[in-house]
Amino acid sequence: MTVPRLAGKVALITGAARGIGRAQAVRFAQEGAEIIGVDLCGPVDTVRVPHATLDDLAETTRQVGVVGGRMTSAVADVRDKEALCAAVDQAVSQHDGLDIVCATAGITSRGPAVELSEETWRTMLDVNLTGVFHTCQVSAPHLIARGGGAMVLVSSIAGLRGLAGVAHYSAAKHGVVGLMRSLANELAPHRVRVNTVHPTNVDTPLIQNDSVRCAFRPDLQQPPTRSEFADATKAMNMLDVPWVQSVDVANASLFLVSDEARYITAVALPVDAGATQRQGR
Repeated sequence: MTVPRLAGKVALITGAARGIGRAQAVRFAQEGAEIIGVDLCGPVDTVRVPHATLDDLAETTRQVGVVGGRMTSAVADVRDKEALCAAVDQAVSQHDGLDIVCATAGITSRGPAVELSEETWRTMLDVNLTGVFHTCQVSAPHLIARGGGAMVLVSSIAGLRGLAGVAHYSAAKHGVVGLMRSLANELAPHRVRVNTVHPTNVDTPLIQNDSVRCAFRPDLQQPPTRSEFADATKAMNMLDVPWVQSVDVANASLFLVSDEARYITAVALPVDAGATQRQGR
């Protein structure tokens, strides 16, 4: 009988209510991990994309239970370090430790760099960079106390290359890579590994909405259909797909936090259908 790859492990996942965070929670639970799932479950100023809800977080908990896992959920804003720390500390005490951290919570918005408002810029960096920093800060002591562990910070192809219309997003995601590389050096003596994953477009509510679809198809007079949106996004990738699935990012994360990657740290792993190497893009 095969032993689950994360048997006996406890994993903290931010942004767990839906999308990549939910996929990580369910996939890790399938491999034996107990889950601590954190999400804001509310709106963020400057973001037009529909936000996650308490019902979404409850659905993640349900799905974790369906695969035989245990999940403790908490509502917290990664921008609020004190609230995040309190939520994580309480949940970790209930699970008797922490082994894995996935800093997955993030937002998206668009606009030309020279036209971005100060609020839009600051909110993006507060959530997508400072929020990741807070997650690492409040969780690292638990990993050190455990005698080691692994962190996966969710970046993007925009953390490896510049993309038009999302300079603030790209700046934050590039910052996540720098944070990862520094943390990997600082935490290596404590046997804590730190890596990033870099998805291309992922089939989640963060892209499957009129705001994002319209940005990709300005040639249309009405919000694009899913198929019309796919025609535009497919051009970004080397492989003939418009986007990847959340489980693809979860599987890459699973590998990085498992013992199969025990000597892998400070790595930026694309899950991008070849987007970062697409010639002429």
